[in-house]
Amino acid sequence: MATSRTLLVGLLALATAVGGCGAAVHTASPPPVGRPTGLASPSVNAASAGYSWLAPAPAPASWLHVRLGSGATMAYPPGWRVIAGDPNTATAALLDTHGHYLGYLNLTPRQGQETQASWASFRPHHNVAEGEKAVTVMGSATGLRFRSGYGSCVRDAYTTSTTRYEEIACLVDGRHASSVIVGAAPSMRWAQERSVIERAISALIT
Repeated sequence: MATSRTLLVGLLALATAVGGCGAAVHTASPPPVGRPTGLASPSVNAASAGYSWLAPAPAPASWLHVRLGSGATMAYPPGWRVIAGDPNTATAALLDTHGHYLGYLNLTPRQGQETQASWASFRPHHNVAEGEKAVTVMGSATGLRFRSGYGSCVRDAYTTSTTRYEEIACLVDGRHASSVIVGAAPSMRWAQERSVIERAISALIT
């Protein structure tokens, strides 16, 4: 699945690319499975619990946009760059001088059996299936309003072979498409990048 955390490894080798495969860049203005060992049970929260930051609105005028063939559009801030990835997906990342990830955003069409009702368990189970360790769900919500539809989100953390990450992942059913948007950063950078990630998710059109 295009939002796999294993995407990070492949993207590092492509960090200098200026465009995602299958995406156009524009300037600016399976059902839940048995719980794997070590996976915290996802919580089911009220629609607004922990998501007061979600304020559907256009991104700031200085931000850039990347659009999928479906029409789904993701905004990302200056200083971030579009990274080549899987066809018909879009990824924007903030890299340090050594090419290490400080934050990233990924947009992909809905591709599997994920649903609004199952998203809070589907997403962390997907991360476990992709080989991530110590997957922990910190909160989830359904019935969230986006600019062009409604969606479900889950916030979780996981560990790759070298780094602990935190992410917000949302499945959004829009007027024309169902899309998954993921924003993540290393845990040590989450406090710095969280507001940008939340702003990008709030600006999503799908």
